[in-house]
Amino acid sequence: MTYQNEQLGFDALLDTAAQDNKRLKFEQETQHLPALASEAFAYHRQQIKEHHAAMLDNDFEAAIEIRKEAHLLAFKLNNGEPGILAGETAPGCVLAAQCAASPGAVPLWGQNGRFEITLETADTPLIAQIDVKGMFGIGGASMPYVGFSARAVDPLRPFISETGYRSFLGCSVPPQKDLTVDGFVRKIIAAHVQQVLRGRLVSVDPLYFKT
Repeated sequence: MTYQNEQLGFDALLDTAAQDNKRLKFEQETQHLPALASEAFAYHRQQIKEHHAAMLDNDFEAAIEIRKEAHLLAFKLNNGEPGILAGETAPGCVLAAQCAASPGAVPLWGQNGRFEITLETADTPLIAQIDVKGMFGIGGASMPYVGFSARAVDPLRPFISETGYRSFLGCSVPPQKDLTVDGFVRKIIAAHVQQVLRGRLVSVDPLYFKT
């Protein structure tokens, strides 16, 4: 056997050992988590309740730890493989959908949800449909507050963008105990109207009207 072949064999052994160690570490980290989807849904609903309580108490460290555990749960359902948010049938997406708030209801912190708000402005009341992403949203495992988007309900009414749509990612507010999801959304949009739009809403471009 040549030196090159010996080296290749040794490298293969190292790679196998590394993979085994990675698998064992993952099994240890997730041994307390359910492996069946039906049990995982109930577990994630409890995670949402605990996460909501942590957010209301401004315990962001605890909230982020719960989100990380939710991601571990999705990874376990995916047999430790990546792609937990790769599509509607991916574990993270399924968990989020199965545990989402009822249509029209304000979600708990960490829960997907879609609801409407009316916000008074200097021009006219702003009416928007809000789409909130939960623990699996962009930045959910690192940022204190999750992102959301706002869409015009009536394209003939003034809105916060000429496209009738605006996303808000990486936004934050001074910590306030008992701040709910809709309260956070209102604060962010109100600040956007005042600071970016200078207190004035804009007309939605007819190009973006739904037909």
